[in-house]
Amino acid sequence: MKLQLHRPICFFDIEATGINIGKDRIIEISILKIFPNGDKEDKTWMIFPGIPIPPQSTAIHGIKDEDVAGKLPFKDVAMHIFNMIENSDLAGYNSNRFDIPILAEEMLRAGISFDIKKHKTIDVQVIFHKMEPRTLSAAYQYYCRKNLMKAHSSKADTFATYEILLAQLDKYEDLKKDVKSLNQFSHQKNIADLAGFIKIDEKGNEIFNFGKYKGEKVCEIFDKDPNYYGWIQNSDFPLYTKKILINVKLRKFHNNKK
Repeated sequence: MKLQLHRPICFFDIEATGINIGKDRIIEISILKIFPNGDKEDKTWMIFPGIPIPPQSTAIHGIKDEDVAGKLPFKDVAMHIFNMIENSDLAGYNSNRFDIPILAEEMLRAGISFDIKKHKTIDVQVIFHKMEPRTLSAAYQYYCRKNLMKAHSSKADTFATYEILLAQLDKYEDLKKDVKSLNQFSHQKNIADLAGFIKIDEKGNEIFNFGKYKGEKVCEIFDKDPNYYGWIQNSDFPLYTKKILINVKLRKFHNNKK
């Protein structure tokens, strides 16, 4: 079953120094761009992270410090990546919780204003877990009837993710084939900031999803405890989370001026 596309979609996978969105860095990213006419384009970048790669991370993806020594830092390839995904939708495996948030962090560090609202996203893992809860390798074997020989190679994982989605569209007749529907089906509902620190309540208000003000409206806490905003901005929260809070603060300022 062919994926119904109205604009390009970029399947991508990231290997990183770890899983801390705010602290860890990308060391490899692969993108497979699918065009509405069926054409494909793919690119892989090895990236110097600027921090050591922990042995426990190397044990997963096999990338060592010497493998990225001499490679360009993310800021030097950021615009190439941005240009490839611009005006495209995004898809990955566990991408809503990891790949997209850490990509957003790296983009913001590089001075590029990444805005997830400009992209529809499909998380193949969410579809898989809703239909048949398993891992990427198991998903590949289950849907594609093949073993994933180089799991945790970003390029192998990227291409496998694309194949899995196509197989899912074949298998589940009630699964709609267009990107908008798949975005809604695989989307993390009511999350404002990618990492899940800020949620959206039923009335569309941003609310804190952590700490002493969990469940309370962000704009109200800015009035109640002004220092809380400063503490977050000066702490080790993801840059995209900070960006969302800046937007809330600016919106509140402009509303008060009206």
